[in-house]
Amino acid sequence: MKKIAVFTSGGDAPGMNAAIRSAVRTALYHGVEICGIMGGYQGLIDGNIIEMNSQSVANIIQRGGTILKTSRSEEFRTTEGRVKAAVNVKKYGIEGLVAIGGDGTFTGAEIFCNETGITVMGVPGTIDNDLFGTDYTIGFDTAVNTAIDAIDKIRDTADSHNRTFFVEVMGRHAGFIAMDVGICGGAEAILLPDIPTDMDELVRFFTTDKKKQKSFSIVVVAEGDDAGGAFTIVEKLKVLIPEFDARVSVLGHIQRGGKPSAYDRLMGSRLGSAAVVELIEGVTNKMVGIVSNELILTSFHEAINQKKKVDVSLLKLAKMLA
Repeated sequence: MKKIAVFTSGGDAPGMNAAIRSAVRTALYHGVEICGIMGGYQGLIDGNIIEMNSQSVANIIQRGGTILKTSRSEEFRTTEGRVKAAVNVKKYGIEGLVAIGGDGTFTGAEIFCNETGITVMGVPGTIDNDLFGTDYTIGFDTAVNTAIDAIDKIRDTADSHNRTFFVEVMGRHAGFIAMDVGICGGAEAILLPDIPTDMDELVRFFTTDKKKQKSFSIVVVAEGDDAGGAFTIVEKLKVLIPEFDARVSVLGHIQRGGKPSAYDRLMGSRLGSAAVVELIEGVTNKMVGIVSNELILTSFHEAINQKKKVDVSLLKLAKMLA
């Protein structure tokens, strides 16, 4: 293999730049040319492709976001769009792709690989940590620490005013962020999309004598909780408990930004390098991941379709500690 390309797609995640840097320098170490695709799949369709060298990725390991930019390309979802992308792959002499992203990125990569035969390797970059085949995804650790920092500050206000705060964190389909943030942030309740929310249980929690003795409370809610986001749940509780009063804080996209943690830099470095090595060795249509600190390969199909489960037994720990 003489030339490969790397790109980021979907939601950005802290540590993506570490993965880009690692992919570029590993390719150069093995004597393989590498270029960067700007703006994800849309950049591949538009031919927005740049040559990269060691200096291209200097001084980026500590930066959040992605220097290659990212997008969600509707055009790539069409056969016509993928044909345009394949034409550009051949035009630039690219023999393999490193795709950094989440389930949407890998869904597109699997289809593209099957349709065109172009070699593709995936690197799991998403704060949601919802991909099967890796214990953690790039960006998750930083997102959790960012949310914890925010909750620590909210806790000061909650304590000062003797108030209940509902804090909404990201997690549309999985509650990995909410679970870790809830336990590490000392939340009294954690609401996840993985488990149906029992509104009656919440009512009992906020009306018991034990709860009334507490001066303040923190409740962590994943945005995809079945009962709704934090605002919706609070409104429902006000109907069920007329005297109920709470404040809502939605952390939103702050969780995606900021300097990547040391762990996410390490993850990006290990996985970006491994993806390039596997490409050179002829592996395709797979994601590199880390399970029990060992590098493993998982097919795109499994990574996307196998359900990675939140350890719901931790909810029992959270209740005991609350």
